[in-house]
Amino acid sequence: MFRFATVERSDLYGAVLDVFGVAGEHLETALGLDAVRERLRGIGWVAAIEDEDLHEALRKLVQWELLDVVHNHAENYRTAEEYERRNLQYSLTRRGEAALAGLRHALEVLASTGALQTAVLEAIADRLDELCLLSAEPASADRRIFSTLRELEGHLDALMENTKAFNGELQRLLRAEGADLEVFREVKAATVTYLQEFLVNLDRRGQAVAAALARVEERGTAVLRERALRGAELPPMAGEDPAAGWLESRRARWTGLRAWFLADDGARPRIEQLHDIARRAIVSLLQVLERINESRRRSSSAVQDFRELARWFAAAPVEEDLHRLWSAAFGLGSARHAHLAHSDPELIPSSRSWSEAPPVEVSALLRTSGRTERFTRTAKVRDVAAVRAERAERARAERAELALAWQALETDGPVRLSSFGTLDRAVFDRLLDLFGRALAARPDASGLRRATTGDGRVEITLAPPSDGRTAVLHTAKGSLTGPDYVVHITAAGGASASSALRAAPQEAAG
Repeated sequence: MFRFATVERSDLYGAVLDVFGVAGEHLETALGLDAVRERLRGIGWVAAIEDEDLHEALRKLVQWELLDVVHNHAENYRTAEEYERRNLQYSLTRRGEAALAGLRHALEVLASTGALQTAVLEAIADRLDELCLLSAEPASADRRIFSTLRELEGHLDALMENTKAFNGELQRLLRAEGADLEVFREVKAATVTYLQEFLVNLDRRGQAVAAALARVEERGTAVLRERALRGAELPPMAGEDPAAGWLESRRARWTGLRAWFLADDGARPRIEQLHDIARRAIVSLLQVLERINESRRRSSSAVQDFRELARWFAAAPVEEDLHRLWSAAFGLGSARHAHLAHSDPELIPSSRSWSEAPPVEVSALLRTSGRTERFTRTAKVRDVAAVRAERAERARAERAELALAWQALETDGPVRLSSFGTLDRAVFDRLLDLFGRALAARPDASGLRRATTGDGRVEITLAPPSDGRTAVLHTAKGSLTGPDYVVHITAAGGASASSALRAAPQEAAG
């Protein structure tokens, strides 16, 4: 099928196939000799080509079953030359379409770099949520189910292809040794930053996709595929029914989606494996960057030092010079502990030989730094009672301030956001944080958004304004304008907010 890319004049064969591919995009299925020549110039072929060479190229492609040739009996020919030029019509066979698609895909792979795109993960989660909603709608939504399922498969293909290409580039980068250390260091540093940004909230995005996938499977994937098949409106074909192959392809794609985000039979999802690969790559790149920076700080590398020392050894005139060079290079001179004496020299008679005298203890510090140990008094242990008391007092003050802030925000029932009016800065910060958590949450069936603080003590219920009113909150630093939401702030669990909030200062005092 790809023999045309390995023989002589493969560029001409590839250009001719590209001509038929471009013609197919314009819904032209057959081309004659003159049309092929004209379209060759249109795709950028500027070299002169004789009719005999073009005929030979077309004949070879027909011989390799990449083109099909038929006689055009619908035309009227005035001369034999015109008959010879316009009689034969060429078109792509199925093998030719596959060969052209393979060639184009190969060129795209060579030009692509791959990427880790968090937007694709969010798009997959959105398409799964949409499928979950469409599965409950009547049969009129079959076409939308088909289009949504195909979009989901497209996002999954983009995730797999980009991740595979980026991982290949990443592994080649880890093995590469650049000649220009400055450019090499910048590329690796930028890659570390890119990986770190990708890992932010990757676990949360992966869990969101897994949860959406589980919700769709609860409604039944077989029924979903059958409805997508009806929405696909496949054309009738002679021979085998294409529906079975189409359903099998969708089932294989769904299995691939599960392998990425759900664990089956104890196997880890591929999204977790990608997380581990990215973390290991960050560590490896940081180690390489550290070695590069270390080499830049040194005037010369250890390898160059030893090579220069080897040249000195080779140039030494006599053996005594070799010994002196060895001693100077590696510090193996006279013993540095010869001046040490026994802790109680009076116990050792002067007439006793040194070989019979008890050994003198040599400190390890002397071998490493050339200095003997000196023992002094143990340092006094610092009294940290005052520091501990100061930190405890600061913690109590912060908790009391937090409790007062929540008490100021407590509501007896649902109120308008505009009812808060003017707020202290600390109280405003707490309200803004809790308000942001509620807006980030998904609304429930009744349209309400619910969220709690980080410690789970306070809960907020948020309802959108139905009359389009605007609220203005004033602080010492400025004013905040926004929709006048209906807010209800209580203690989590439905207990009295005031009793729960008043407990905070008592816990701080304890």
